[in-house]
Amino acid sequence: MPAAVIMEESYDKLLEQCETQELEAPGGIATPQVYAQLLSLYLLHNDMNNARYLWKRIPQAIKSANPELTAVWAVGQRIWQRDFPGIYTAIAAYQWSENILPVMEALREGTRQRAYGLVAQAYTSIAADDFAAFVGYSVEEAVKGVVSQGWQADPSTRMVMPQKPDPPPVSLVPNEQQLARLTDYVAFLEN
Repeated sequence: MPAAVIMEESYDKLLEQCETQELEAPGGIATPQVYAQLLSLYLLHNDMNNARYLWKRIPQAIKSANPELTAVWAVGQRIWQRDFPGIYTAIAAYQWSENILPVMEALREGTRQRAYGLVAQAYTSIAADDFAAFVGYSVEEAVKGVVSQGWQADPSTRMVMPQKPDPPPVSLVPNEQQLARLTDYVAFLEN
């Protein structure tokens, strides 16, 4: 099994464990470490609704006493605003504890991969400076990254030309199945 799949499975298990710890916490209030880890895992899974609701239910005393928890939420705010350069800045701005650091590194890499995909879908060409900010690299690193992915980079104009992703395969419905579905619709409308 690839390492990325194994890590994703372990993050899923860790998320379940953190949710269980929060639910079973004495007095209904978990430790700041559980809250920070749970919030960062929600962000990693791009589950902004659960992240927001978790932030709202964390007691104010715990929020103000734990700077790491506030730093995780600062990353979440940047994700919510779709501020890609701000996400990378917020992740790099804090010295994460050992139980949050791997999640934040995975979040940074996942955000970067998402940014690559969004640029590939949305742009035919983009300025190298803008692209570098979007993926959180220096211009040189960003250009090396796109060339390694088969994209083109023009050093004279400082433009990056993404390679369009292959469209997802269209699933063709067999004629008999399509006719049966159409018959069901017509029968429903007549009744």
